[in-house]
Amino acid sequence: MSTTWHPHEDLIAHLARTSALGPGEAARVVADVLAYFSEPVEEFVRRRHAELRTKGLVNEEIFPRVAAELTTRRVAAPELSLRQLRRIVYG
Repeated sequence: MSTTWHPHEDLIAHLARTSALGPGEAARVVADVLAYFSEPVEEFVRRRHAELRTKGLVNEEIFPRVAAELTTRRVAAPELSLRQLRRIVYG
């Protein structure tokens, strides 16, 4: 067993205890979740815009939705106007 300390070892141990995940799998899940929520605001806005466009939504539906989603990010993003969101996507 590795003696390397992991900054989220308590969370990994909790997941391993309370789910069917082994410690290695739990560590990968934690890493994936942290990476997801560490995405910079600009990348998140561009990614979500592209995803929602592929689902057939138009900008008038997309930008308010993305603005609302930004408030739920791990570290609250600054409040961005719909114009600022458009500028992130279109430059």
